[in-house]
Amino acid sequence: MVLQAETCDDGMPSFFDPRTVAALFDGNPAAVAVLDHELRYTYVNPALERLNGLPARSHIGRTFSQVLPGLHGQATALREVLTDGMPREVTISGRTWAPTEEEQQLWRASYHRLDAEGEGCGLMAIVVEITDIARQREELERARGHVALLSTAAVRIGTTLDMDTTCRELADFVVPDFADVAVVDVFPADLGHTVRRPEPGVVRLRRAALRGDGDLDEQVQRFGHPGEYIDFAADAAVTRCLTQNEPVIDDWENDQRGRSARTADRIAASRALGLRQALVVPLTARSRPLGTLSLVRAEGSPAFGDQDVAVARELAVRAGVDIDHARRYDHEHSIARELQRSLLSEPWGPRPHVEIATRYLPADEDVLVGGDWFDVVPLQDGRHLKAMGDVMGHGVEAAVAMSQYRSLLRLLAQEDLPPHEILEQLDTMVERSGLDRAATCLLAVVDRFGGVCEVASAGHLPPVFIDPGAAGARVVPVPVGPPLGTGFGGYRTASVPCGPGTVLFMYTDGLVERRGEDIDVSVQRLASLTMPPGGRLEDLLDQVLDRFGEDAEDDIAVLASRIREGPPVVRPTPAE
Repeated sequence: MVLQAETCDDGMPSFFDPRTVAALFDGNPAAVAVLDHELRYTYVNPALERLNGLPARSHIGRTFSQVLPGLHGQATALREVLTDGMPREVTISGRTWAPTEEEQQLWRASYHRLDAEGEGCGLMAIVVEITDIARQREELERARGHVALLSTAAVRIGTTLDMDTTCRELADFVVPDFADVAVVDVFPADLGHTVRRPEPGVVRLRRAALRGDGDLDEQVQRFGHPGEYIDFAADAAVTRCLTQNEPVIDDWENDQRGRSARTADRIAASRALGLRQALVVPLTARSRPLGTLSLVRAEGSPAFGDQDVAVARELAVRAGVDIDHARRYDHEHSIARELQRSLLSEPWGPRPHVEIATRYLPADEDVLVGGDWFDVVPLQDGRHLKAMGDVMGHGVEAAVAMSQYRSLLRLLAQEDLPPHEILEQLDTMVERSGLDRAATCLLAVVDRFGGVCEVASAGHLPPVFIDPGAAGARVVPVPVGPPLGTGFGGYRTASVPCGPGTVLFMYTDGLVERRGEDIDVSVQRLASLTMPPGGRLEDLLDQVLDRFGEDAEDDIAVLASRIREGPPVVRPTPAE
């Protein structure tokens, strides 16, 4: 990750305004620092203050070695990242000023260079303490007779940051080498309003993974498919395990304990399949319960011993860390998706006379927010201004700039100006505002009475018109002015025929731009798009993304619009 900016102020990228950085990272659970080109702290978030045991004022203006002389392993990496711009991850050992009983602590740090105009202006550091994880690894290695199993677990569990995938990997890993059946149940992230609440005293978990050996795999599905919610009574082994936060062995062959009807029925069904014993261990991370791992052995398999319990517990600890990482990653991505959804909301205002369909597809699953945007603003006479734009760059900074562009555009649209005049004024406002990210933009207004579409472009790719039932689409070249934010102006409006039922299709360059291919050649492929009379706009966008979006290297935003069919309308006159 190399963050880009166009200007450099005092050695730091211009977009790293203290208030912006604080808004982005103050609430982040990960420890984050920003350093200038001389590797001095310019920002630390509260998480890093707690980790280092020092307030932010004791960091600012000082280097790593000055603030934390007891740490080792980062100086060389910092200089290398600043020199070549390649991100690095390093393990740091030593002690900070934070109180701890540990003789030595370990952290995993990732460093990314911050660039402005091709020059390294500083670094961003993200630090996570891994002392507990390191200790767990040592304990796993000491487990006699299970070293091979546990070392293999590190390779096969947690290969992705998807929680359900991690849970499936855990269940697949222990069957059949360690258990005949494995079940992973986790606490739901959010029950929501559509899920009924459990009865008092009942623990509700979501089944994340279920795996049986051989024929058992199909037979045990009766106990709940992955994705279903499972209720456990107070006397169930899962409930007791979570309550005590300790492993629980349930011996179904020699069990004399009184059971509730719910639990007794499950045990009876398990015995009918030849299952004899269950070992349930808690899945935890950062002292928080995540769920349980249930290991079940059938007739013919040895009973669980003390060493099995120790290994299962250690395996659950390791898996708990992976599951927690995946859950936190999913939570952070959910926040990013909500941010993008709020910035790239559904087109604005009521649309009684026009049909609209839109899609946004990020090119990188690790960067869910970006600068592509679309909007539909209602005008007089039932007309609508359609906008498609693309702010230069990616990430949160581009998304924030996109929001500013869209807000200004909505303000100007209310004056009901021709598209080229809106672009002229928008270009002027952006230049005066100091917004340092240029953007392309395509504006279009369909006159449903005159059968024409007025289009103006600020450095954007041409619109596509798809006539109903035609053998192909029309890629219409329109006069192209400079991108917004340059201050050059010089935009023009073109009139394009747009009859009843014609679809106006607008897009960003991520849909068509491909490395090693002329952009004009890529755009002309859109001429193959067709639309049957009365066809659904959503189906058209599915077709477009299936055909052209698979190999995208950039974010994609697409918008399709069409005047709603109905009885002939007559343009109202001023007297009316």
